[in-house]
Amino acid sequence: MTAIEVSGLRKAFGDKVVLDGVDLTVPEGTIFSLLGPNGAGKTTTVNVLTTLMVPDAGTVRVAGHDLATDARAARAAIGVTGQFAAVDELLTGEENLRLMADLHRVPAAAQVVSGLLERFDLAEAGTKLAATYSGGMRRKLDLAMSLVGDPRIIFLDEPTTGLDPRSRRTMWEIIRDLVADGVTIFLTTQYLEEADQLADRIAVLDQGRLVAQGTAAELKRRIPGSHVRFRFADQGELDSAARVLPDGTRDDDTLTLRVPSDGGTKSLRLLLDRLGEYSLDAEEFSVHTPDLDDVFLALTGRPSTEENDK
Repeated sequence: MTAIEVSGLRKAFGDKVVLDGVDLTVPEGTIFSLLGPNGAGKTTTVNVLTTLMVPDAGTVRVAGHDLATDARAARAAIGVTGQFAAVDELLTGEENLRLMADLHRVPAAAQVVSGLLERFDLAEAGTKLAATYSGGMRRKLDLAMSLVGDPRIIFLDEPTTGLDPRSRRTMWEIIRDLVADGVTIFLTTQYLEEADQLADRIAVLDQGRLVAQGTAAELKRRIPGSHVRFRFADQGELDSAARVLPDGTRDDDTLTLRVPSDGGTKSLRLLLDRLGEYSLDAEEFSVHTPDLDDVFLALTGRPSTEENDK
């Protein structure tokens, strides 16, 4: 069964085309991750799929409902967690959940609220103001609020941005548990490790177009094999190294040279000896096997936000 079907999706703001013919399919009970640099159109895609924005062209079906003719039924089947926690800081965690339960007219609301507080390890904090919560607790409460009404499709728009590694991994476990219960997750993220760890399928969006789709393994296989990356002190050394190692790919902005290699000690020693013959010393070097960072760079021409942070 299919949870989300999108064909020919287009959206523009004035002369700026944000989505340019996007096609994608998300099977039920899976995690679908949409990757892309800032400004690629990820949030606009989520806004359209969650009925917050009307597309200029294309067809969208969510939970079997055509958004053009049956948006109300689609909204009843989905939950949304945006980039920023939408909790009311003047209410307690329990009161935030009760508010959502009242809006959804959920029967046995008290039982639903207590169950969600337990599920997200917020029972003790439930009587405290959300303003006192840590970032990780707010994101958990935000996700819990999106589960009120028992949605079968959940949109998570960069749900772990700003969280520390421990809180991020806690969110990953929660997401996995939701999928194990049959929920479909549509995830946008700038953290490639997150997509690699969670997603059944990944799509890469760049300048409003999908430039690749597939499993993480399929996308990695599109990129050439392992390589050694050398970083040099100045432009002159990079120029010399590029002449000595002509198979390398240079990046003048970062003064780096990527040289194809199997990553083994023998091939690495040969490369270092080759540089040594010409009295060239790299300031640093690292061995890389293809990962989603390489996929992202190859497809978009830019390193990911996660790689820039590193």
